[in-house]
This record gives sequence, structure tokens and C-alpha cells, in this order.
Amino acid sequence: MDDLRVHYVFLIFLGYSVLATSEAYRIGIGIADVTGPSVGIPFMGYANIEQKGQGIHLRQFSRAFIINDGIKTFVFVSVDCGMIGDGIRQSVLKRLQRKHQDLYTHKNVMISGTHTHSAPGGYLMDFLFDASTLGFVPETFNALVKGITLSIERAHKHQKEGRIFKTVGTLLNTNINRSPTAYALNPEAERQRYDCNVDRKMVQLKFFDTKNKGIGMISWFAVHPTSMNYTNKLVSSDNVGYASILFEQKMNPRRNLIGKGPFVAAFASTNLGDVSPNIKGPRCQKSGVECDMNTSKCPSNTEFCVASGPGNDIFESTKIIAENLYSKAGELWNSPGVEITGNIHSVHQYVHMPSQTAEYENPSTGERMIVHGCLPAMGHSFAAGTTDGPGLGDFKQGETMPSNPIWNTLTNTLATPSANQTACHGIKPILLTTGEMHFPFEWQPEIVSTQLARIGNIVIACVPGEFTTMSGRRLRNRLQEKLNLPNDDDVIIAGLCNTYSDYITTPEEYQIQRYEGASTIFGPYTLPLYLKQYEKLAEVLESEDLDFGPTPPDISSSVLSFLPPVIFDSTPWGYNFGDCIQQPPASVKIGDTVRVKFVAGHPRNNLRLENTYLTVDLYTGNWTVVATDANWETKFIWERTSTPLGTSVVEIQWHVKPTVRIGYYRIRHFGCSKSLFGSFTDYVGVTQVFKLIKS
Repeated sequence: MDDLRVHYVFLIFLGYSVLATSEAYRIGIGIADVTGPSVGIPFMGYANIEQKGQGIHLRQFSRAFIINDGIKTFVFVSVDCGMIGDGIRQSVLKRLQRKHQDLYTHKNVMISGTHTHSAPGGYLMDFLFDASTLGFVPETFNALVKGITLSIERAHKHQKEGRIFKTVGTLLNTNINRSPTAYALNPEAERQRYDCNVDRKMVQLKFFDTKNKGIGMISWFAVHPTSMNYTNKLVSSDNVGYASILFEQKMNPRRNLIGKGPFVAAFASTNLGDVSPNIKGPRCQKSGVECDMNTSKCPSNTEFCVASGPGNDIFESTKIIAENLYSKAGELWNSPGVEITGNIHSVHQYVHMPSQTAEYENPSTGERMIVHGCLPAMGHSFAAGTTDGPGLGDFKQGETMPSNPIWNTLTNTLATPSANQTACHGIKPILLTTGEMHFPFEWQPEIVSTQLARIGNIVIACVPGEFTTMSGRRLRNRLQEKLNLPNDDDVIIAGLCNTYSDYITTPEEYQIQRYEGASTIFGPYTLPLYLKQYEKLAEVLESEDLDFGPTPPDISSSVLSFLPPVIFDSTPWGYNFGDCIQQPPASVKIGDTVRVKFVAGHPRNNLRLENTYLTVDLYTGNWTVVATDANWETKFIWERTSTPLGTSVVEIQWHVKPTVRIGYYRIRHFGCSKSLFGSFTDYVGVTQVFKLIKS
């Protein structure tokens, strides 16, 4: 894998012919910045209001792939964010349709979130999901909509003829099941069909132009982007985002800054619901003893049960998992694959899940029954969190009997579950009966997006949440059988896609009420309902004859925000914005970390989309930017030094990697200040020049 760009040599030796021998697709690929407000906004994922952003480690990007067979078009987008909400997708489609009319529609645009837990929240519009971010955050929402749209527009603009290949490989030492006791409840015969309780297959689509030059890649692998845990307060695309950056840096010319090169690599989400990257497994945080397998509680009940690894801290763990993903993707890139040929079809339908029914066969008894969905509700174990991110200490996983009378009283003051709701959710003790709570507006979605796309001999199923390992396997198997596909990996699950409706466990996993089961919001038979719906989509995939379904409520005018605005910025006496108050040393060595500080304004004044808050510049006769705030080796850290006075300081860190060129450097900071009268002023700060020398 010394040079991924020599892939065509392998393809020639393995007998692939030139494009003239087969019909090509038209392929467009684009990337755009979607980084939201990096400070002051709680992150979406761990639902921890204390995890507010304090700067940037890695920027967020949207990566778009357009495929056209000459008649029909399909768009797949992978976004560095927690998940996709229907309001985001609707807004993106409205923007696209103003310019392109009916070219891009609900039917053929599929948008999937990577599920990083280290990016600003406040954009889903459902009350429960935005509550931990102090309500709706327009800056986050608009950054996502603008960036996703721009990535699709760039892909549209750069369409060219090309070919697509699929490769599949096994990746070890990168994921574990964080709820193995729930997985073990699935039928033994079913479990014996698989060698592990997580999916270890990586499925890759690779895109080439007519000159056999690689132009893009999507890899799907089941792992949560939670290497960066709830203690992290810097915006980060986590392990999958850094894997994308590594692959793009390898494939793009060195002169291209991150997010600016022509080659785009997405590491997209799939059925990651019960899958953790913290492969050392869970331990009690202080004592180091093993946690209880069923409840994820510690013997003393005074410490959290937290999973970690493989590194010694969250940054090292993120880097190791990202490098594993990147290395396996590189192997697949340089391996022969199956060419994707054939027509494109896509279907989409909104579904009201509580009113759905399906026939279900109990695997233990063989009994067949008609099952139905429930109004949304969250169980007590939802509040316990996971071993990737523990929740409230009063709760535990595996809670099938409500054991805390104080919390029962508190939640019942919001809404008491009806008798029908309690019966519908079965063994789940209901903490929040969200489907029966309508103030101030919808708490969780009842109407979800379901979508299926076929590109020749592969199918992509866009699912509105987090399918567990076995739930994903059942969906793949069902669609493989329905569509008569040769392999189960011909069905790709795109997770956290179009709508977010929490988790989807199997009915068996649901019975133990781990976090995933407690967060399966439509009741114990959610998965059978989805299996029936995706079978329905498969039946009409070729004809594409399907009604729109019920229209989701538009609650954009009802959303609330309790997030205070930036009032004003000021500087200490005798200083200006951009003044460097901590200079770098005159000389630094390879392996050092350079730390500088500037008098700063509030970063929310200007998100600097498609831009940066910092640059590291090398002098080569002219100053050349060699790193920005999107690079792994930089950190942008903001601190409000006085709220009453409105003063702030920015610290910029640059870790000097061994590959960095010896020479003269400087660091710049770009910002924007807000006056007490509401006007904004851009500024630039520059350090003194320093010399990088050999160690």
C-alpha cells in the first residue's frame, strides 16, 4: 500500500479491460465543509449538556456521490454529524429543487450521518433530541444544510463517465459488541451462522474515471464513532472522519489542503447499533475491576463502567481505529473487485410506524402472530447510557422493572404512560412516553423515512436509526432473498439515514432492556415492521410505483432555542484582536508541540465554513499554507476569559510530525469580533517566525 494511486496496475494484471468494453455510469463526486459552531454548543450523541464545544480538532465534511445510468440518477451523501433529521433532508431537497427542479427528489437522494458524538447538536427539531443542546441551534442546522447542498452541487458539476467496483474484506481488532448479553438472546441456530457477535466485513465501492484513475471511494464498516468519549470538547469527526482524511491525503496531491482535493473518501455508517470501537472493553473507571455484564454497573456503585481502548487516551484510540479502517480500505482499493453494472432504481416512502402491522414468528415457540408498532417511548435503561458514554448514575442497563420511585414520579409529572402504551411496549418500563407528549411540540418522530436504491447488482437500504448487528443481518438476508442477490454483502445498510428514530434491536434483544432495547422506540416488534416495509420497497424497486406515504409534520416554526447569543467581544486594555500574547520559541524540533495564544473574538461570530480559524505556514520564497484547523496535528482551543468584559483567548497547538519539512514557519489566527452595537469585524493574528530544525 506504498502508493494507493497505482491501483490500475493491479486491475490490468487481473484482466480488467478498458472502459470501451462496457457501458459506463456518469459519476459525480463532491465534498464540502459542514462544521457548525465549535464553541458553546453541547455536542449531539452522549446527551451530556456539560459536553460543550471549546474548539476544533477535526472539521466536519459532507461527501456526496452521484451516479447516473443515462436515464436515472442516485445520490448518496455521507455527513460527519451525529445523524440526519428529516428537517435537514427536506431543506437540502428544497434548495436543490430550486435549481434542478425534479432531478433530485425524495426518491433518489439518500443522506446518512457518520454518527460522530463530537459535533454540535441542536438541528434535529424533535424536542427530546434537541433538549440537551438547549433547544434548536440555527447555526448548526444552517451549516449542515448549506454544506450538504454544496457537496451535492459540486458532485453535480463534476460528473464524468466512469466505472464502479465492489470489494469486500474482513477487518479485525477494530470493533466489539457492547451489549453481548442482549446479542446472546438471539436464537442459537441463528448465532451459529456467524463467527462473531459483530460484523467484521468492510464493503467498499470504488469509483474510477475513463482513464482508470480513482476519483472516489465509500467504505461501510460497523463501528460507533465513539473513540472520542464524553470528556472531549473539541469538534471531531472521530475515527471514521479521520480515516476519510487519511485516505484523501494519500490519494490527493500534497498541495491540496484537507477538504479541498478532487478525490473524496467516505467511511459511512451501517448497522453499528451495538458496536463499539473501545476494544479493551468495559471496566470500572477507578478500580479497574470488571463491570456487571447485564447492568454495566460497578460493585461499589460509586464509579462508572466505561469502555476504552485500544490506545492510552481518546486521541490515541481514535488514531488507531482510524488507521485500521484506512489500512483495510487501502487493501480493498488495491484488490480486484466485482464490477457494478446495470440500471439504477430508487424508491422512498414515509411510514407512520405506530400504525404498522406485520406477521411475526416467535423463534422460541414457532407461534405466528400479528404484531404492531407503538407510539414512541424510552425505557429506564436509556437514561443509564452505554459503556461508551455512561448516563445518569441512578440508572442501570437491563432495567425491566422501574426501581426508582423518585424518577418515576418526576417523569410521570410530564406524562403518565397510558395503559395501551404500557402494554404495547411490553417488558420495557417506560421512563418517557414521548409519543404521548406533545408540548411544546413533537418529542420523537412517528413518521420515518424508508428508502431503497439499486445500482446494478448492489442494493443500499437507508435505515432511519441504529440497527444492531443481528437486526442488520436479518434485513440484509431478507432483501438478499427477496431480490435474488448472490451474496448478503450485495445489500449495504446505510445507517442513521434521512430520519433519526433511535435504535432497532431484534425482538429477542429487546427482552433484556439494555440501552439499545430501551431506545427501540416503536416497541418490541420494531424490527419485524421494518423488515416488512423494506420487503415492500423491494417489491416495487424496479417499477418505482409507490405512494409518498404520510407527510411528516413541519415543526420548523415551533422549535425553541434557549441558547443565548454572543453579546459582544472586547480586548484587555492595551491589546487588539489578533495580538499574539504567547509566541512560539525561536526554534522547534520534530516531535515538538508548538503552542501559541491570541487575543480573540467569539468563534460563533463567523463559522468560517470552507475556511479555517488557523493556518500553519511554511516560507519557501512565499508563504505556503501547510496545515489548517482540519488537520489532525492541529488543535484550535477557545476560552472566554471574562464573560462580563467579553474577553477571550485562543490557543493554537501544532504537533510537528516527522514528515514535516525543515524550514521557517509562522502560525496565523483568523477571527471575527462583535461590537456592543452588533457590528462584526474580521481580524488576523500572526506569530513571529520560528525555525524548524532537525532533532
